[in-house]
Amino acid sequence: MPEASVKVSSMKAASIKVTAPGSLMLMGEHAVLFGQRALACAVDKRISVELKTRTDRAVVIDSALAQYQSSLDDLTQEPALSFVLTAIQRRKTDLPNGFELIIRSEFSHTVGLGSSAAVTAAVVTALTAYAGLPVNQPRALFDEALAVVHQVQDGRGSGTDLVAAVYGGVVGYTVATAERPAQIRALSGLPELSLYYVGYKMKTPDVLRYVESLAQQQPGLYNGLYELMGQTAEQAEEAVDKADWETLGRLMNIYQGLMDALGVNDRQLAEIIYTLRQSDKISGAKISGSGLGDCVLALGQDPDSDLIQALNYQAIPVAVSAQGVIVEHY
Repeated sequence: MPEASVKVSSMKAASIKVTAPGSLMLMGEHAVLFGQRALACAVDKRISVELKTRTDRAVVIDSALAQYQSSLDDLTQEPALSFVLTAIQRRKTDLPNGFELIIRSEFSHTVGLGSSAAVTAAVVTALTAYAGLPVNQPRALFDEALAVVHQVQDGRGSGTDLVAAVYGGVVGYTVATAERPAQIRALSGLPELSLYYVGYKMKTPDVLRYVESLAQQQPGLYNGLYELMGQTAEQAEEAVDKADWETLGRLMNIYQGLMDALGVNDRQLAEIIYTLRQSDKISGAKISGSGLGDCVLALGQDPDSDLIQALNYQAIPVAVSAQGVIVEHY
């Protein structure tokens, strides 16, 4: 099992640059919220946050989501930057002065690659470095980033995408409970993946409310589905660690059947899934994310398939990134 770490360059300078990867849910959708195992992976599309130190108390943010300026001592609200500003608010007493943040992304926030998690992980890491605190402890960075997400979302959010953004590679994850902390394990395998965006997405909280309404009608059956999902994810974790891609693909197909049973599949997603499965170069295909839109994830790639090329959906080039957050000082 690899030892996850945060890559850090030389210390102490006027600018700090942090990049964090986007992420995909490999296994564990929905069930992770009920204490079941999940697998997330970092991808090679990253968000960068450059922090430039100032001698005054001003906070200036340059982002595609909003332009912002305020005082560190009296931060004004900006809903488009809620994760960023919450991270600053939580850390501000540790910061020596104001600063500028320049936030840039290699992918759109409309595509399900964990943009909110990536920017939260990157901002938390940059602020930690600016405060002079250690940034080579991924568990501490994850805990702080998750606290930011929970503060913004009233305690909601599993943190699965944050695990991938901080640690990189493929990570096995179980949420914290009152009895024990979150269980995190970095895995050694790096699967070859392909990703297709269906062209629309339903917001995750709306999907969760929809599934909850279905579960209330057959609670016993849905609890059983979540347990089966957890068992599937546990076996998938072993397969990734052994680089047993044939088994992982088979487990992805099983998990997709369970997602269908939950009620989060639709005709367009099914068209992508079953078209991909017709290729002998694709070992498995499933929804990645909460469902009812967003993306389909496949194990393997087949760019030469006429069937796959004929799909009227957006192919998103991605690869699993072994590296989580990266910190540079200059």
